[in-house]
Amino acid sequence: MSDKITNILLVGVGGQGILLASEILSEAAMLAGFDVKKSEIHGMSQRGGSVVSHVRFGAEVFSPIVPEGEGDILFGFELMETARSLPLLKQGGSVVANDLQISPPSVLMGQELYPEGLVERIKARFPDFLLVDGQRIAADAGNVRAANTVLLGAVSRRLDIAEEFWLKALEKMVPPKALAVNKLAFQQGRAL
Repeated sequence: MSDKITNILLVGVGGQGILLASEILSEAAMLAGFDVKKSEIHGMSQRGGSVVSHVRFGAEVFSPIVPEGEGDILFGFELMETARSLPLLKQGGSVVANDLQISPPSVLMGQELYPEGLVERIKARFPDFLLVDGQRIAADAGNVRAANTVLLGAVSRRLDIAEEFWLKALEKMVPPKALAVNKLAFQQGRAL
């Protein structure tokens, strides 16, 4: 095992399953034998506020916070939150983002416009960019709420963690009634 620490940022808005995805990611990394540290930053506590989760893993990790400009992978659940978090990524980092726009209150109240051209701006700065139609893939798997697991599957391909550990982490963290749909959503995300 090298001394390299892998830095992953999960960003989006409340209610998107970001915290569950970070729990599954952390568990998979622990099962693979890595030291793991995790931290969450919640904006508003109710649905709709910004949520950022930091997951760091490696042979030995001391801090749960990804230093600005050192993120390896930005795992975005919503496009504006993804674009807002780009400064956290290092040059040459990867972006896996859900093709979803959730308007914040300022946009809903007509005070601001939702920014245009986000996909193009992200792609221009980070060529290793995968845009995922998480809602459609999750709906095809059986539940639109499994979009977080679709994205997790897509991110899993960029990490040195065996598939068996991801599946064990899903089994541990996802309620039994939702497990089959989430496993299918994860596999479909991995296939992207």
